[in-house]
Amino acid sequence: MSDRPLKLLLIDQDPIFLLGLRVGLEAIPNLEAIAVVETYTLALQILTEIAQKDPNQVNLVVLEFGNGRSTTSQQLGLQFCRQLRALYPNLPILLLSSVQEQGLLLAAKSIGVNGYCPKGTPLPELVAAMQEVADGGSYWFQDTEAIITPNSCTDAINRVSSPLPFFRLRNNLRLSGIAYIEATLAVVTAQLQVPGLPVLDRAILAGRRRELLAAGWLLNRLLVSSQERQQEHTSIADESPLTPSLSSAIQQRQTVSPLLSPGTLESDLFASCVTKLQFSLRNVTDVPLEIDIFREDKKRELLYLILQKLAEQLDELRASQIEINQLYEVKNTLTSDLWQAAITDFFGKFSRIKLGEQNIEIVNLLLRNTEVVQRDILNKIPLVCELYSYLLFQTELNIDNTSYPVVSAEAKSQALMILENLLIQVANGVVQPLLNSLADVEEIKQNFYGRQLISTREIERFRNDLSWKYRLKNYINDPKAVFESRYDLFVIAPRGIANSSVYAPRNQELVRLSNIPLVVTLLLEFSDAIAPRLKSLLAFVGSGIVFILTQIVGRGLGLIGRGILQGIGSVSLVEKNLRRNSDRPK
Repeated sequence: MSDRPLKLLLIDQDPIFLLGLRVGLEAIPNLEAIAVVETYTLALQILTEIAQKDPNQVNLVVLEFGNGRSTTSQQLGLQFCRQLRALYPNLPILLLSSVQEQGLLLAAKSIGVNGYCPKGTPLPELVAAMQEVADGGSYWFQDTEAIITPNSCTDAINRVSSPLPFFRLRNNLRLSGIAYIEATLAVVTAQLQVPGLPVLDRAILAGRRRELLAAGWLLNRLLVSSQERQQEHTSIADESPLTPSLSSAIQQRQTVSPLLSPGTLESDLFASCVTKLQFSLRNVTDVPLEIDIFREDKKRELLYLILQKLAEQLDELRASQIEINQLYEVKNTLTSDLWQAAITDFFGKFSRIKLGEQNIEIVNLLLRNTEVVQRDILNKIPLVCELYSYLLFQTELNIDNTSYPVVSAEAKSQALMILENLLIQVANGVVQPLLNSLADVEEIKQNFYGRQLISTREIERFRNDLSWKYRLKNYINDPKAVFESRYDLFVIAPRGIANSSVYAPRNQELVRLSNIPLVVTLLLEFSDAIAPRLKSLLAFVGSGIVFILTQIVGRGLGLIGRGILQGIGSVSLVEKNLRRNSDRPK
């Protein structure tokens, strides 16, 4: 074992656990926690800064997969480990987690995690595991090894005696082969569930999975005796017969290839979103956004937090067994709850700020603006129910007047656009009450704002731009979008936050328009009606003006000019003759 000091980066969403772990590790000699963070985004930023100064400043990353309970957060943890392994291939990773699922641990091992200890491991054993992994070895908790070892699959299988010769040998061969196939199949299945897997790797793993399933079936057919088959058929015949409806349902389930599980569909989409969150988050549109005032790292942290809260909300909806027709009834509640959870976690539930002589709780102050934020931002986020229905119930996406199958790449692309717009708009809702109540507070400016928007004048100019944006949106842009049957979306592109639009029928909203928005749509309709005739009239008048200028005025000016030139020439000739006559001798 090496005597070099351990320098750790600790990552866990549970601040109480992090605090206890850090206090416990401080008593260990030759061990130092370089940084303690609660999000993957902050971890990547710290590693980037460390790599620029001293790459050896951290020699071990100790992390938890999300909150250890949410399936989506666990998949995001796998995606982070995959990204970490790609960026820092020589940096060891130890999983200190409450996770015990075999498939998830196998997936973690397959993407390069070097060790695993469950939470609650005694501190001396945990430190020994850290040292082992940091020195280039691996450490997997012994109960996990018992789960992962293929030979353990045979322990629970009962052997049946038979009078046939070589039956026991054949049965042992079959059981050991099945155990090996099942263990390998579990590893391949876990690898297929890793988000962000390249298309070629996914195709290869899917083919290998099919081969393993076929091999298992073939092994059972070849190494099972006819007597066993007869006993199997007899036992099936002795069971109570299935009802026709249940029998047909089972037959249909066997003949129709199943869709992706909701968890897999969600984790795949969220992993793609996490990857895009690493792009630049500079606003490249001509529309000011509330989050523009934040530094890029704070934007990314906020968007990532909202994504995590959305994953937890989806898990809660699944647990509540909500029906698809209820989504439209609770749509506003869902966005409001997501917004409140993001504000609470982003600023801290009990964080305070001093204003004059008062210490004010930031979260309580911001949550007083719930109605304003809902009216101006949250209730106007488009296609929220379609996204939730796609993720919870695997319904087809009807976007741009086209129905996209659930498992198609087009459906994922459209769902990703809707998801990115949801994150950006909820983030705008988080920042809006901050700008209304605490915009020019020095502590807020130092902790969150970008350098270009830190002076009082720039902040006020930014707030004025936002105020004009709301006026234009309410009176002109929104009515125009309704009249044109489209939704405007903000998406994350490689160059930054861009805007896009999708078609959607909005006739009901068009009927409800009144006052200035209604006048705007009438003006647009009048413009569309008169524009072709006006263009024809302008073209006719323009051609007439061109004819007058070229054929009449131009020719007249030409004749006048030619007359002037001819007159000038005649005067010159007369002067020349007079001069010649005066020069003759008298």
